[in-house]
Parts: sequence; C-alpha cells; structure tokens
Amino acid sequence: MVVAGCVGALLATASGTAYAAENLPPDRPLVQNLQTESNPCATGEATPYVARTPRLSAKLFDPEEDNQPSESSPVKAQFEAWWTDAAGVEQRRSYTSATLYSGANFYWTPPAGIPSDTVVSWHVRADDGEAVSAWSDEGDGAVCSFVVDEVSPEKATVRSTEYPEDVLWVDGVGVYGHFTMDSPSDDVVSYAYNFIGGPYGTADAEGPDGAATVTYLPLRSGPNTLTVRSIDRAGRSSQSSSYDFFVKSGRDPVAHWKLDDRAGSRSASAEAGAAARAGTGVAFDGPAPSGTALSATAGFDGSGHGFLTPGGPAVDIRKSFAVSAWVRPAETGRTMTAAGQDADGKPGFTLGLRTRGGNPAWSFATGGERVSGGAPETSEWAHLLGLYDAETGLAHLYVNGREVGIPVEVTPAEAAGAFQIGRARGASGYRDRWHGQIGDVKVYDRVVVPDEVAETGRRKPTLLGHWSMSSTADGETPEQSGGAPLRLGAGASIHRGSDSSCIPDLDPDCPYVAPPLVGEGHLGLDGETGYAVSEGPVVDTGDSFTLGVVVRLADAEPAHAMTVLSQAGEHTDAFKVRYEPSTHTWQLVMPERDEVGAPERVVSHIRSADGGQGQGRRLAVVYDDGSDTIKLFLDGYTNADATAQLPNGWHSTGALQIGRAKAGEGWGEYLHGDVDEVQAYAGALRDDDVNGLGWDTDPCLC
Repeated sequence: MVVAGCVGALLATASGTAYAAENLPPDRPLVQNLQTESNPCATGEATPYVARTPRLSAKLFDPEEDNQPSESSPVKAQFEAWWTDAAGVEQRRSYTSATLYSGANFYWTPPAGIPSDTVVSWHVRADDGEAVSAWSDEGDGAVCSFVVDEVSPEKATVRSTEYPEDVLWVDGVGVYGHFTMDSPSDDVVSYAYNFIGGPYGTADAEGPDGAATVTYLPLRSGPNTLTVRSIDRAGRSSQSSSYDFFVKSGRDPVAHWKLDDRAGSRSASAEAGAAARAGTGVAFDGPAPSGTALSATAGFDGSGHGFLTPGGPAVDIRKSFAVSAWVRPAETGRTMTAAGQDADGKPGFTLGLRTRGGNPAWSFATGGERVSGGAPETSEWAHLLGLYDAETGLAHLYVNGREVGIPVEVTPAEAAGAFQIGRARGASGYRDRWHGQIGDVKVYDRVVVPDEVAETGRRKPTLLGHWSMSSTADGETPEQSGGAPLRLGAGASIHRGSDSSCIPDLDPDCPYVAPPLVGEGHLGLDGETGYAVSEGPVVDTGDSFTLGVVVRLADAEPAHAMTVLSQAGEHTDAFKVRYEPSTHTWQLVMPERDEVGAPERVVSHIRSADGGQGQGRRLAVVYDDGSDTIKLFLDGYTNADATAQLPNGWHSTGALQIGRAKAGEGWGEYLHGDVDEVQAYAGALRDDDVNGLGWDTDPCLC
C-alpha cells in the first residue's frame, strides 16, 4: 500500500500504465449481506429468536481501485454486540477477525454470557488496515438483533371431533378427520406432525391461541397414532405427544344396485337405498364381466325407455361422494351416460362416455366441470368410478382401478334431484341414453380411497392351464388339473430327475442325472424339430391375459433367435416371447394387426444366454386390455424398457406353441434348451402376483 498522505501520486509500470495510489476506505457492509445464523439481518418485530448464542456473519468488500491488477484487497471485520442487562446497564462485546480477502464471509460467535430473553443488537464494519468503513447501521443501513431462547416449549395437546381418542372404533376409511394441535407455550410457531404410514409435515400455528389444525384422510383401517412436537420461534422442540385413534373399514355404499335381477323384472332390487324402476328398454339377466363377483347385468337399448331410477336422490352431491359401475358400451360414437343425478333441469353429475371429434373417452362431470380419460372400446368391459372430494374441491375419474385424466376443481350443484341409471338430465328432458350393459352400480357418501378403487375395479384372473412338464404319455404332457394336454413334437422330450435308487457319490456305477428346472421334470427341446403345442388357442389375445414360463437356453452364444412361447393368428403371431442373441435380450413381440409386416410393439430385458447352466429364467407376459399395456417380466421384475402401450389387441385363433414361432407358411425360431412350468391366465396379473409364477404351484390371487 502507498502512504495515505501521497494523495494524487501515480505509480508507473514498465509498460507506462499509471495507477492511482490513494487508498479508498472499504465499502459499508450492506444489510442484505449480514446474517444471524441462517436468519437475515432484522430488528424490531422481525427480530429472530435463536436456541443458543448464534454465529454472526458478514460479507465485506474493499474497492478494487486500491490495487494493481496482480493484487488482492485484504480486509478484516470488526463486530460489535450490545444489550441492556437486568440492572439497566448497557453491555458491549467486540471482536476483530483475521484478515481475509475482499468478498469473503466473516464470522463471529459472541462469547458466553449473552443473556436469554434479551434483545441483543449488533453491527459490523470493514477494516483494510489503513481505513475503516462506516458501521453497517449507519446511513441507510440498519442494526441487526437477536434473542436467545433457552427454554423448550411445552408438549402439545391433540383433539379431533371425527376421531376422538377415547372411542375404540370410528368411521372410517375415506372419511376426513381434523386434528387440532395446541401447546400451552405462547411462543409456539408451528407443529411437526406424523401419522403412522404418513403423511407427515409441519403446520403453522394460527390465531390468538397459537393452535394448528391438520386434515387427515385414513387410507386403511386399524389403529393409528398421530405424533406431534411443538416448535417455538427459536426452533426449539417440545417432547413428543402421541394421539391414538382407531379407524373402521370404509362405510358401505349408501345406494347399490347389482342389476342381476331376473329376466323380465320391471325394477332393480337394491342392496342399499331404494329399488329402481325400470323402463321398458331395460333387459335384465345379461352377461357379466369375467373375474368379478357379478352373475348378471342389465342391458339398455339406448332408447327413451332404457333407464332405471329410484325416483329420488342417492347422495348429497354438495359433499364428498363417489359413483361406480361396470359398463360395456354397444357403441362408442356418441355421448352416453351410465349413471348420474339430476339437479334443477341439468345433471348434478354424470358418469359415462363422451365423444368429441370422433374420439371417445370415459368421463365424469359434475359442477359444470369434466374429467376425461381412457379409451372406450365397443363391447369391452370397463369399471368406472367418479369421485368428488369436497375437502380438496377436486373431481377424479378412475377406469379399471387406475386414475385417468387430470383432476379438476369443482363447485358442486346446490340442488339434488333423482338418481338416474342409463340417462342424463337436459334442459328439455333426458338425453345421452346408454346403449349397452351396466352392472353393480354403487354410490358412496365418502371418498373411496385408491386401494378400494383398485380392488373394486379388479377382474380376478382365471387360471386356464398349468403344464408342469413332469411326465409324458402317448406323446403328450398333461395339464395339472386335468385340462387339455400339450402334444410333443419329434425333437421334444420330458426329462425327469433322479429316482434316488442310487447315489452317484457312493456308487461309481450310478449315472449322474441332472435335476429338472422345477419340480420333477422339464421339457427338453433339440432346437431343430422340438416343440410342444396345445389343441387350440389357450389365451384370448384380444383380451387381458398372462403367461408364465421357465426357460434355460442350452447355448451360451445362440446362432439365431429362438422362441419359447407364441400364439399365431392367420398371418402372424399375436405374440411371441423369444431370445434375440444379436442384442442379448429376451423380447416380447406383439404385432398391432394380423398382417405380415404389421408394425410391432417390442419390449425387452437384457440378459446373457444361459449356456445350459443354472436354473433358467422365469419369464412372464402380461397384457392388460383395460390399460392397453403390455409387460415382459424377467425373474419377477419389469421396467420401463419392458413396458409399452398396445391400443388394440386382436383375437388369434392359433394354438399355443412352446419352442417355436410362425415363419411364413411354416415354423421357425426353434428353441434349443429346456422349458418348464407353463402357466396361462385369462386376465392381467398384478405386478406383485407375477412373482408367484414359475413354480410348481400357482400364485394366490387373493
């Protein structure tokens, strides 16, 4: 540094450039660059409370004009804190930091002895060794303050009208509860809370009493506990409070029509609520969706006489409610209502099918708003559930147990008219009449939670066949339950494990017999002519289905693609599961149409070939027609690369092939290896259930 008295002098460098030698004082510290712990500089009502003596920080700057290009700006901080003690005497403490560089952060934790519950003020200035800046609270600056609070708040009390602690079991799943937390301490600013299984979070204290209320929707029945901690303005936490409550299962529907009445009936009996009068365009004893508890449904002819109504409202649509039904449209080219409720010459809500621009979608409309999603198909069953959640103000739509569309905010209709099945109220009468089947209409006066939606909209898969490949007779291997066997081709044989009549380790003349993949035997295929085949199609490829198989490839480096499962249409396979050696992947291939060269949906798992070693791979194929999704599972798992959309599955008429695929007018992609435990289901297994495939027993589809 140049002596401060040499004002206006110049220093010359070798290049002739001149620099001013006058030292300028450091910049006054700015309030926005000061912090008390992590709190911004503040005073008055905004003074931060801290749980212990805080660390103070300041970012300081010295003008760059003081220095030549190769120099930096050394600077240090001078902190000062002060307060008035209990005797009314002002106390001050100060601290000068080590020298750092301009733009650095400087810190000071005041020494012990800072009193609690006392406003402590502080400021800071910069010192470059020759001059000091103004204090941070001079000019348009401001003083910084803090208060040390060394006392933790008292525990919170908890109360709930809907879920009182002294009542053993209370309604219930899908019914909101409001839990109020309150601490006797007057400095509590928030409450940290946690319900078993979630949710958890922090609720701000509000109002003169400093209480906070959180809303909780029980998703499952059973005992639950809310744990709460009071948090004061210094961040101190109280001890935990526990509030135990007991949740019943969700309330049954307030209205329920199975629509399984006898043919010729003129009304639909009610499991709950009032019976529904039937128009002459309703025919009972129609088909029901497989995999459900329904035995029959009602058919609606789409005319003015095709309706059912109990003559009065089923639910108060200004509060939370849900409506659901199994439906199968006979057409999708126009808007149709499966269920709804009148409201002053217009629909209070409608659940059904809406068509715009030739594109049909499932729909739930209420309060003048609509949620749409999914892809209705003619003569295909779907389960619909529309939900209005009065607590959130949102309407939701579920199709086949899954949420579709984007929830919308709704202001519900004020008036409630008669409940309708098969039509919707319009300004000049009823409209949007349903053409097709409807069954199991339910109305709830609560939220139906996601697990309930999934179960209500589930079609339980049905086992079609399980071939364990453990024995053979007359060139066939039997199905476990006495169903149709698989016929074996020339290059196929059943390999069985040792009969335990001798032990190779003890008897040198005892031949070694390799164990089967699963159970007592497996199918061996020679890769040239070997295969097994059913008498006809096993799965309906136009509807949801699941197939499982265990396979072990004989070669470590297969020379060509090999198929383990396929089922053909007239021109191509509806699906095939194969190993593609060029990419080292197991693949599921499903063409979009029964045409040679049709576009294909291909999903895959990367895995090296077995080379005849190990216990093989458990593969599973799941096609969910309700969600238009195909999945390939490997050893019980799937991923994004093994999942794709298939909008329209098609029906195939060919037999189930094990070990080969369709190739032109003949067969190809013969598999060289071993196959076991072929299992086939009508319906889509849930992901968790797929892990039960590939064993000699079938998974429990509970």
